[in-house]
Amino acid sequence: MTRIVFVHGIAQEVKGPETLLADWYPALSDGLALAGDTHVARDEVSMAFYGDLFRPVGHRGLGPPELDASDVRDGLERELLLQWWESASEQETCVAGLGASARLRTPHLVQRALDALSHSSFFAGLSERMMISSARQVRRYFTEPDVRTGIQDRIARRVTRETEVIVAHSLGTVAAYEALHALPGCPDLTLVTLGSPLAVRNLIFERLIPRPVNGHARWPAPVKRWTNIADRGDVVALAKELASLFGERVRDLPIHNGAKAHDVRPYLTARETGQAVAEALCLGAADQN
Repeated sequence: MTRIVFVHGIAQEVKGPETLLADWYPALSDGLALAGDTHVARDEVSMAFYGDLFRPVGHRGLGPPELDASDVRDGLERELLLQWWESASEQETCVAGLGASARLRTPHLVQRALDALSHSSFFAGLSERMMISSARQVRRYFTEPDVRTGIQDRIARRVTRETEVIVAHSLGTVAAYEALHALPGCPDLTLVTLGSPLAVRNLIFERLIPRPVNGHARWPAPVKRWTNIADRGDVVALAKELASLFGERVRDLPIHNGAKAHDVRPYLTARETGQAVAEALCLGAADQN
């Protein structure tokens, strides 16, 4: 019985559902413990895994193909990297700011962005290839219909009549939001979004399906409760609050995740996340009685 469906974010292409659940399930269990005495069994959670859709095909060289600044495409990939750079420089003193860099051309500007992001807490230790790949996954989601529908199909297949909560992180919040619009007949659900980029204007928000109208997004019909949780230092969740664009019913909660602001594990261990999930499970149990 799947009561909770997890939806992961970017850069998970070499993992799998069980590998991710080994981190996500105990982390959420800790968050639930902080919030009260709610317990969820391991067989009551499921991971909507789609990382393999981004996994590069094999080739004759060693390791994955290398990427550098010259491979970054103009448009969404470039603008995401620049926005992440700007956000990181505002949050962390060790990350150099843009300054007059906006006048530089790609790949020079992109190279400066990659160099600066390598000093941020979120991207520290990641290669240029991984940073570019992260932006590329977002771009591919929005520009390649087969990828978009494939990811949403993975989510839809995990949601059952017993599902009470969807917990989504990062790009997974975008995919979950869109997938829920295609599931009007599923039971009342609680949506918990963690580190979501859904409200990022000019990059994410305007590309959503269904399209926002007059600056307001459509509420997904199956969702009865929506809690959005964001760390103020989360570089990926550039716009921390969703209520102004998605409706006043969204409950926006700020938390502090420490050095790894976008990491899903501190999001899941937070009392606020545990409380949001516990409330949904309690409501679901009450409805059954």
